[in-house]
Amino acid sequence: MADVTYRPRPLLRTLLGEVLRRRRLEQERTLAEVARDACVSVQYLSEVERGRKEASSEIVAAVCDSLGIGLADLLAEVGRDLTAHRAPVLRLETARLRRAAPAPRGSRSGDVVLLAA
Repeated sequence: MADVTYRPRPLLRTLLGEVLRRRRLEQERTLAEVARDACVSVQYLSEVERGRKEASSEIVAAVCDSLGIGLADLLAEVGRDLTAHRAPVLRLETARLRRAAPAPRGSRSGDVVLLAA
């Protein structure tokens, strides 16, 4: 068996904040600019981006408007990030050790192993 570990499930507020921050930084905008446009405090927006606060749907909509992104696009990106967090993690050290070990009986040289990311 492969040494596979699963990451703990991330919180929705954490992923939402990461996406909002990533989008803001892509636009090279400051927290103050986006907060002003969204009519929220800089401190509150910072806490939302860091996943420390659960933003209401009204706040999320205001921040999306400030960033010029649709709510559907935001949620799709959060969904993609969530899927990436669910992927199992294979420890390479264990895989290398197994590769160095003699092949199990019945396996052939050239067998293909699929690693999905």
